Amino acid sequence: MRINQFISHNTSHSRREADELIKQGLVKINSKIAKLSDEVREEDKIFLKGKRIHKKTQFSVIVYHKQKGELVSHKDDRGRKTIYQSLPKKFSSWLSIGRLDFASEGLILLTDSAAVASALMKSDLEREYYLKIKGNIGKNVLEAMQNGLELKNEKKGAHSKSKITSMVIAPFLDYEIFGSSGGYTKLRVVINEGQNRELRRFFGHFDLEVMDLKRVAFGIVELDMLKSGKYRYLERSEYEKLRDFLKINEIRF
Repeated sequence: MRINQFISHNTSHSRREADELIKQGLVKINSKIAKLSDEVREEDKIFLKGKRIHKKTQFSVIVYHKQKGELVSHKDDRGRKTIYQSLPKKFSSWLSIGRLDFASEGLILLTDSAAVASALMKSDLEREYYLKIKGNIGKNVLEAMQNGLELKNEKKGAHSKSKITSMVIAPFLDYEIFGSSGGYTKLRVVINEGQNRELRRFFGHFDLEVMDLKRVAFGIVELDMLKSGKYRYLERSEYEKLRDFLKINEIRF
């Protein structure tokens, strides 16, 4: 792997920060000062500011119940609250696995391993959500849920500043409509993608507004009874299944 990737995988530094450290001549591969283009071999010893970087053999993951009105970001130029302000400081350098928008709530995974974060974000593991929609689910919506939907030059349901106008949304893996009352519909959906505001865009295409969105599961990890604003570490059985997933996909961490 590239030297900046090695550093980000095995320290708290991001790839950009690793690039700056390399440019400053603070990184060595064995006894030679590293270059941005250098690749790290299995037998290489990497040093940062004279201290050896050891490969991580373990990783940690937490489940956080994101509250409405929080950003999944380290900082916000508008001064809005972020999840890192709610979490203890020891998690300040941990990476979030996917996002939920400001108005959404529910399960967020965070990890201290960049390799694990990347593997899970790119995976097709199931994501389960509960939604409250303004309007009724018609036949055309049901067909799109079953067959998928392609959006072209459309921003309904997207963030106002989003530059993404086209998106291919795969068929839902599962869905269940609980009923409609007072002009609103409640339902459960399961998808295996995590595209930008995907569900809000999907329903927005049919002029249906998502009023509430809550993620309750990601892969084998469930939110269960975890209270809003609280976190927990994965349980042993969850770690075992996650390690199996990483092994099958040949992910080094």
